[in-house]
Amino acid sequence: MNYIHQLEDWPNFKWNTEEFLGLLTEARNLQGRLFGKMDSLGFELRNEAFLDTITLDVLKSSEIEGEFLNEEQVRSSVARKLGIEFAGTVASDRNVDGVVEMLLDATQKYYQPLSADRLFDWNAALFPTGRSGIRKITVADWRKDTTGPMQVVSGLMGREKIHFQAPSAIHVEKEMNSFLDWFNNSDESDLVLKAAIAHLWFVTIHPFEDGNGRMARALTDMLLAQSDKSEQRFYSMSAQTRVERKGYYEILEKTQKGNLDITDWIVWFLKCLINALKSTEDILSEILYKSDFWKANADKKLNDRQKKLLNKILDGFEGKLTSAKWAEIAKCSKDSAIRDINDLIDKNILEQEESGGRSTSYRLRKS
Repeated sequence: MNYIHQLEDWPNFKWNTEEFLGLLTEARNLQGRLFGKMDSLGFELRNEAFLDTITLDVLKSSEIEGEFLNEEQVRSSVARKLGIEFAGTVASDRNVDGVVEMLLDATQKYYQPLSADRLFDWNAALFPTGRSGIRKITVADWRKDTTGPMQVVSGLMGREKIHFQAPSAIHVEKEMNSFLDWFNNSDESDLVLKAAIAHLWFVTIHPFEDGNGRMARALTDMLLAQSDKSEQRFYSMSAQTRVERKGYYEILEKTQKGNLDITDWIVWFLKCLINALKSTEDILSEILYKSDFWKANADKKLNDRQKKLLNKILDGFEGKLTSAKWAEIAKCSKDSAIRDINDLIDKNILEQEESGGRSTSYRLRKS
């Protein structure tokens, strides 16, 4: 099996602009409309949208790799590093902070050149213990292939299917020098198109022993930030890629096993970007709903536990909210939870759901 990095003209990618020009134009228009809407919001609402988007990006980029991070920890880590205050912050693990630091470095400093050392710092941030799970790995350096070729495989042991084999480790430094030179100096006029190429190119080189997917998505965000000319992110390609994960891996494998015409990959990338931009409407609607809720209840005195739980409900609480769950999340006694809930009922903020009985649950009062 030959891969594109083994072809004679690698990495001289080709594409047919006519096949995706309409998609590129649509993506550009959606970007402009989104940032126009965000400009019309107040400072606090923009920060809320920014915090939600970065939190979502970190969570979903990790989920694509099968790693499920704690949402509260991610949100708290992002807020601390951005200097955004909100009720209910919690301590975060080193691995959570590492993913957040990498993404914020990529998007907050999008205008700074990309270097090998910067990528090494990102890789070290992803694996602060020098291990991937229980396995010790090479961190903050190009991969060494000490246990054999770098392959992407699936299936049970003995029945593995090889989806892709990366360039040999002895070629990685040379490959990355070419990539970094292009990334920093390319005269590619459209940065959205450049983001699509960079993602494919980076994951094809697969320069690190682990973390390549998350780093490729950070590079995508970095170039999209350049395209938007903004440090603030209001849409998440990682979240949309998570939704379209199966299609992502299928088009990636097809492209890496094909020729240097990457038109189909670019088409997929642009469609995914358009869906990501459109889905931001949902995030914006939720933020505006929360804003209206807090404005309507601004004159009501609430304790920190009540604020924390109400924000959880507004963010989309899963399942039924009972006094027992309130006590668990708020880390208080059940008696305190019941007092909190009854107080909110008296203030016409919460109401009891119809089920009643031992399974009494509560919801926001309908307007």
